[in-house]
This record gives sequence, C-alpha cells and structure tokens, in this order.
Amino acid sequence: MTGPSHLIHVPALSDVAEYAYAATVDPPARLVFTAGACPLDADGRTVAPGDPVAQARQVVANLETALAAAGARLADVVKTTVYVASSRQADLVAVWEVVRDAFGDHDPPSTLLGVSVLGYTDQLVEVEAVAAVRVVG
Repeated sequence: MTGPSHLIHVPALSDVAEYAYAATVDPPARLVFTAGACPLDADGRTVAPGDPVAQARQVVANLETALAAAGARLADVVKTTVYVASSRQADLVAVWEVVRDAFGDHDPPSTLLGVSVLGYTDQLVEVEAVAAVRVVG
C-alpha cells in the first residue's frame, strides 16, 4: 500500500477471517470518519426492502460517494463496522460477501454485527468506516 496506512495480518491468529486484524496510520495523514452509510437512494427512500444483499450494494455505493466527497476511496479505509438487522447468520454472511468483494484485495479490519433494528424504515444494512489519506504539501 502506498498510502499512510498499513494493514497487519497476524499469522498467530486464524486466517479464516477475510480481513487484516489491525491497521496502523503513519503521519502525516488525515483521518476520514464516515457516518453509517445507509441503503437510501438520492430521494431518501430505503432501497430493496427485505433484501439485505441489494441493500448492501447500495450501502457500498453510498459509502464510496461519502468517501470521495472527503477525498478518500475504499482503498484508504483502515476500519469498517458492518451492521445487519438480522438474527440470521446467513444474512450477515451474505452482506459481508458484498462488502468484502467491494474492497477487493484491500482487507481492512472489520467488525460484523447482527443488530435488532437500524434507523430507517425497512433498513437492514449499515456500514461505517475510517479512512486515512496522505497529507500532501
């Protein structure tokens, strides 16, 4: 990685997890903290009620838009938290696959949680992130 962050894969911990176990950020860097990206369209409507996978796709698109507005991209993310309003592990795994695939080879530390409810009507997925971008100049 050429940015100010470094993902740390820990050989002493299980390699089953599809993410790095830690990340560091070297100075000078600017941190970007996102609000939870929600599955809302441009008009503020929740997309794909009842479909966590389709909502995850919208969430990732919205996360990319928010990061871009702050001068960052998915490859700059050093930590994510993924929330899925479901008690079904299969739903969590399906959402995680969408999020993981969006990041490609970049595998920042992440926490995946099943929760009872999220803030918008029919909302099933939310992802928040922290990114680090190199300070230029």
